[in-house]
Amino acid sequence: MKRIRKAVLPVAGLGTRFLPATKSVPKEMLTVVDRPVIQHVVDEAWEAGIEHFVFVTGRNKGVIEDHFDMAYELDATLKERGKTKEFEALQRDLPKAGQTSFTRQQAPLGLGHAVWCAREIVGDEPFAVILPDMLSRGCMSQMVAAYERHGGNLMAVEEVPEDQTHQYGIVAKGEEFGDSFRITGMVEKPPKGTAPSNLIISGRYILQPEIFEILSAHEKGAGGEIQLTDAMKRLAEKQDFFGLRYRGRTYDTGNKLGFLMANVAYALERDDLAAPFRAELEALLKL
Repeated sequence: MKRIRKAVLPVAGLGTRFLPATKSVPKEMLTVVDRPVIQHVVDEAWEAGIEHFVFVTGRNKGVIEDHFDMAYELDATLKERGKTKEFEALQRDLPKAGQTSFTRQQAPLGLGHAVWCAREIVGDEPFAVILPDMLSRGCMSQMVAAYERHGGNLMAVEEVPEDQTHQYGIVAKGEEFGDSFRITGMVEKPPKGTAPSNLIISGRYILQPEIFEILSAHEKGAGGEIQLTDAMKRLAEKQDFFGLRYRGRTYDTGNKLGFLMANVAYALERDDLAAPFRAELEALLKL
């Protein structure tokens, strides 16, 4: 069983829910405290042992590539001013040469199409897909550990209230293996009262390379887009799929409330910010 070395990060979205902020700044570069959302996601993958990051970009996303590159003028200025701590922090976040690849998704044809755009870089090996809107610290490490136990294809799931299942992709649960279980079915946004469970697909996947052949048919699904879920259903006819209950909390930074909650949660965990930030919040809530 090949280990998981590569991760595909679809970052071509327009971020229309955050206009006007995202008119010229990619949504992935909006900051949670003092780190861009995309950096938090890469940190998560790095901790799980991912070695190569494949960014599927679109127009006006060049700043993401710049973020993961050397910044000679900035580095020189930090050195000249004796800001050693800041300089060393930037160096720690910098991927090594050859650890990042960037490919272009020329048209917004869906998540399945974005993943397919990475096919030549991923090659013939299993890989992770990480949706950069979702901050789920430790999730990829949990998934890699589960993959090493039983292989196959894997997706992270989380529970939601029964009255919200119609808003998400839902999985049907089969045989259980501790925190993971066999997936026996998938349905995208089932009508109220028809969901096979309350377990939603939450933005982290480990997929076998055969998914690319299915995606190459470019079959359109919901919204006229090439859906990754549709391709996974096809692949599930031939290969095992497992779900992993993520032990943690996901913050969906793709919507305003989730983005604000992520900033609050991450700030309250910082030794240098927690106490004064909590005091400011408590004072604000008393107004």
